[in-house]
Amino acid sequence: MSEPSSSSSSSSPMWSIHYDIIIVGAGVAGSALAHALQSVSDKRSKPLRVCLLERSLSEPDRIVGELLQPGGMAALKKLGMESCTDGIDAIPVHGYAVVLNGKPVHIPYPDAREGRSFHHGRFIQALRAKAKQAKCVEVIEASVSELIECPVTGRILGVRATRKGEHQVEKEAFFADLTVVADGCFSNFRSTVMGSTGVKPALKSYFAGAILEDVELPIKHHGTVCLVKGHGPVLMYQIGTRDTRILLDIKPPLPSNIKEVVINEILPQLPSSIHLPLHQALEKDRLRRMPNSFLPPAEQGGSHTKEGVVLLGDAWNMRHPLTGGGMTVALGDVVQLRDLLSDIPDFSDWKAISRVLHTWHWRRKPLSSTINILSVALYDLFGADDEYLDILRVGCFKYFELGGECINGPVSLLAGIAEDPYLLFRHFFSVAFYSIWILFTQPRMRSVDGSEKLVPVRPSFAEYPSLVMRGFICIWTACVVFLPLMWTEIRWW
Repeated sequence: MSEPSSSSSSSSPMWSIHYDIIIVGAGVAGSALAHALQSVSDKRSKPLRVCLLERSLSEPDRIVGELLQPGGMAALKKLGMESCTDGIDAIPVHGYAVVLNGKPVHIPYPDAREGRSFHHGRFIQALRAKAKQAKCVEVIEASVSELIECPVTGRILGVRATRKGEHQVEKEAFFADLTVVADGCFSNFRSTVMGSTGVKPALKSYFAGAILEDVELPIKHHGTVCLVKGHGPVLMYQIGTRDTRILLDIKPPLPSNIKEVVINEILPQLPSSIHLPLHQALEKDRLRRMPNSFLPPAEQGGSHTKEGVVLLGDAWNMRHPLTGGGMTVALGDVVQLRDLLSDIPDFSDWKAISRVLHTWHWRRKPLSSTINILSVALYDLFGADDEYLDILRVGCFKYFELGGECINGPVSLLAGIAEDPYLLFRHFFSVAFYSIWILFTQPRMRSVDGSEKLVPVRPSFAEYPSLVMRGFICIWTACVVFLPLMWTEIRWW
């Protein structure tokens, strides 16, 4: 396949064009990588040719990917893309408020760090505009239908895609030394790339989302997590001057009438300031659904994955969106991949690329593993559906109420500031043991002498044997939640 010179006209036949890198998908990861590769190109005697393919360049409309943690903002700055949060009515985020039984606990980011929340589509369009500004990048609106595989070696040589337009019905071949697939959580090519190494995403729950107008949250410029009984947590954060996103966690199988469940079972447990706006949102528009899946990352570049192609972003690794860590992981991955690719003179050298992928897989672990494990573990606690998880959930809330390092440590992990899975391990099991302490010492509402009136009563010594047994089961439950998640991240095969 011949490669045109830099002076080739735009009328050159597409079949003759060869790129250094093709990126499939112009979402957060794909657009950020395309822009990041300009700095790689600037270091070379011969500039890179990068092709960014996207099915639709119109503004996307999604109910997730709207909160960027402080760690994500730091990665955005490293990529020179921090201006992408300007001019899109983005809202500063200073931390979280967790609400249980109407009582909020304030969880601020440490050291006055800030995140941003925004309409997803506006942020994506800003990222794409940055990608288009990169001299080495050509952005093409086209639907990728298949990966082009060498019939002899099995190596991926590029993609076939159909350009958007009235008369564009024929597939075109786009060839490259390296193909990066960043086509999101519903990736069409994940199984092809990963082969037997990959695993299928595990569905954890669904988010039902709506936009509330002119809502006053418990703490301004803070994400709000309401813990409700019988259902998963409810997440709220402001995404515009007048708009607040609400995400209601619904466990599978989905009820036939989600609105009815929301109105009758979830809404009464939310702060009173949310009731009328949520009613109005439900009357005006439908609740939109989004599956929440967990997909642990499998190492790429080995003998069981396809040569010539790399997965990036949600196409490769997903976590529960409760903690808003997906974009932070994706942007952190791009920063590290950019730096590693800077040392590769020839992207067709798969041995060199494989070494890069191995290094990248383990170098990203401190950040990605922390956020991946935390997202699912925290969801299991906040979405407690049995007695012992509920004990851990209450213990977690009480742990936050202690303040100090009991807040700073967990929120630093959630924010992508502290990159340490073992710090997460320490705090998670501190919560577990503190939950047992609460079990033994916290008064519980009970009736006394047959009276219908409930009063707080501390556990008696006679109850201690049963409480010891419940304590052991709580620790066992914590291990069942946390340790398999940790294993998915530290395993090396």
